[in-house]
Amino acid sequence: MPAIFRFPVVPYLLACLLAVLAMCGFWYGLGKPVILPDAATPTHKLQCASYTPFDKDQSPFDQPFKLRPERMDADLALLATRFQCIRTYSMTGLEGIPALARKHGLKLMIGAWVNASPVDTAQEIKALIASANANPDVVTAVIVGNETLLRKEITGAQLAKLILEVKSQVKQPVTYADVWDFWLQYPEVAPVVDFLTIHLLPYWEDDPRGIDDALQHVEQVREIFGKRFAPKDIMIGETGWPSEGRQRETAVPSRANEARFIRGFVAMAEQNGWHYNLIEAFDQPWKRAAEGAVGGYWGLFDADRHEKGVLEGPVSNLAYWPFWLSFSGVLFVLTLALAGRVPTVRAALVLPLLAALGACCIGTWGELARVTTRFAGEWVWAALLVGLNVLVLAHGALALSARQGWRGRAFGWFEARAGWWVAATGFVAAVMMLALVFDARYRSFPTPTLLLPAVFYLLRPVRVPRREIALLTFIIGAGIAPQMFQEGLHSQQAWGWALVSLLTAAALWRCLRVRNVRM
Repeated sequence: MPAIFRFPVVPYLLACLLAVLAMCGFWYGLGKPVILPDAATPTHKLQCASYTPFDKDQSPFDQPFKLRPERMDADLALLATRFQCIRTYSMTGLEGIPALARKHGLKLMIGAWVNASPVDTAQEIKALIASANANPDVVTAVIVGNETLLRKEITGAQLAKLILEVKSQVKQPVTYADVWDFWLQYPEVAPVVDFLTIHLLPYWEDDPRGIDDALQHVEQVREIFGKRFAPKDIMIGETGWPSEGRQRETAVPSRANEARFIRGFVAMAEQNGWHYNLIEAFDQPWKRAAEGAVGGYWGLFDADRHEKGVLEGPVSNLAYWPFWLSFSGVLFVLTLALAGRVPTVRAALVLPLLAALGACCIGTWGELARVTTRFAGEWVWAALLVGLNVLVLAHGALALSARQGWRGRAFGWFEARAGWWVAATGFVAAVMMLALVFDARYRSFPTPTLLLPAVFYLLRPVRVPRREIALLTFIIGAGIAPQMFQEGLHSQQAWGWALVSLLTAAALWRCLRVRNVRM
């Protein structure tokens, strides 16, 4: 009988159609635009936004420390189209900001960075006073310190003394900025400021607030402070939502959630007549080194100064979804081509679904790596995990193929080494499980990297080195409960990781039961 008649064409084509539809639905579901009421337009400017002058390749820890005047000029020109003022955090390197603000019609809230070093603090305070007095037309308020009490770098009494020193030498209102509950912990500070500047970040609360009740939390805290510290005004000096990063209990970072929070907050603030400052103007990649992926994605614009859709217009959680759909499509076709002819109806049904799963997992990890990787070592780690998934996908394609000719020889090569790829999968899962149990705050969930190996080797176990795999299985399995306890039962990302960890542990267990374990 000719080979074409032994090929289960109809089941294969139906499975391919289903797989393609699933890939399209998956990527479009991630990237479909969300329509929300606009917050800012060229004819409706917002009050204020936090501004740090670093380009996407810069950091305040760079040595030598050198800012780019042309970058600051372009930044303020852009911000002037959406805001009435900007807030700065330090005086170092920002001597030219008042002139640029004047040029672009912006007002300034300038801040001195107060830390544990008396010498550094004195230099910042001196520059703050000089700039305020030299630029009374653009400097509307001065801020003596930012979250200094939170960092426990000075005492409340020391801070109050600094504030009084500045007040005696400038004409502008003087304030201090910190997370709202630190104003309650240090009551000696409020009496010496002209107004209170409180930070309200529902994502970072000790009890994180999901997007559905974040605005209500902001409103409640603002109302409490307004009554408690009357008649002094309360300025919300930082509020916002991250567009990327790990979930904290019910608080899910995404561009749509950032837009929903910012636009809802602006409407509420304007309705109530609040003074506010949004954090922050631009994404700051350097913050990922200290705060994980989420730290670099609080911007209203991205690090390249492009619109993120936060302030106006439709917003997409994955603006690059057509690229990743195309990438997945190419990988899907390559996987089918590698497999070639399949011998059974079962293989014809499973192969396209396996190819689609692998393509989507690799694409999802690629996007996650794009937004989370910070160092060269992390890029190498991300690349190695892509390589592991590619090897598993190739192994799966050849296992389902007719394995004639070179495909048979290639399958033998893959099969002989599959135990080490299972070990690599277990090692990755165990390392990440330990990290998420003992040091989880700034770590993203690497769920996409393990789904394909877990599913494939659960369904088709291979021989593995027994003692090593047994230890890895124990670590992964034992970590699921404490990891979920730590993250909370409302975290979908934590549930996803727990499920993949369970599948991985089950796959390793099945592989342990394969006899004739000599590699």
